[in-house]
Amino acid sequence: MRSDNTSRISFSIAIAGILILGGCQKHAVTSTPAAQNAAPTPAAPTVKLQASPPSITRGGSTVLTWSSSNANQLTLYPGGGNVAGEGSQRVSPGESMTYTLRATGPGGSAAATASIDVSAPSTDSGKTTPTGDESFAGNVKDAFFDFNKADIRPDTRVNLSHDAEYLRKHPEIKITIEGHCDDRGGEEYNLGLGDRRATETKQYLVAQGISADRIQIVSYGKERPFCNADNENCWQENRRGHLVGKQ
Repeated sequence: MRSDNTSRISFSIAIAGILILGGCQKHAVTSTPAAQNAAPTPAAPTVKLQASPPSITRGGSTVLTWSSSNANQLTLYPGGGNVAGEGSQRVSPGESMTYTLRATGPGGSAAATASIDVSAPSTDSGKTTPTGDESFAGNVKDAFFDFNKADIRPDTRVNLSHDAEYLRKHPEIKITIEGHCDDRGGEEYNLGLGDRRATETKQYLVAQGISADRIQIVSYGKERPFCNADNENCWQENRRGHLVGKQ
């Protein structure tokens, strides 16, 4: 009888040990931290753009060079379109201009700019003195906008800050800001969008210290395109606030 009781007690202890061991093993499996299964955050894109040389005479050329990381699409404008992640392009702007390279990727977007100063060519007797119109055209840059938007972009802020500096030095100059759009959308809608672009451009210059009574605005919508090709490069050329000076 005692032997039977001893056997039963030993069997019960063995069963309890198996249950406890199994419970511990199950707990260990379910204690994996949730953070180990989280997807890594994509890295933000980076982009660099430079012009060499940054100053040229009208009719000359310069080379834009760029590089990027963590981007799956790069767009160079005006005039460049989609480009490779690293490369160069020779350009010959007819007036001072700021180029922008925009990079997008899973981690967001980034932009870089490169400004090129274009001066009038010299003559045999020496460097020419620009007239008022030539001086204005060589120093004042237009404001460019994204599709269907009138927000002032980072590269546009650079242009308009440069414009404001020039206008502060020449208080005799008054300007008209023309609002322009690409040819997509209805006529009435684009007239309204052009008006918003011209207004935003004026407000930025006023915030930079330029008197509002020196600035008039007008919207041409899609009526007076700067480029007539049916592609993004051309559409970007037409989405602008065009500054026209008068004394």
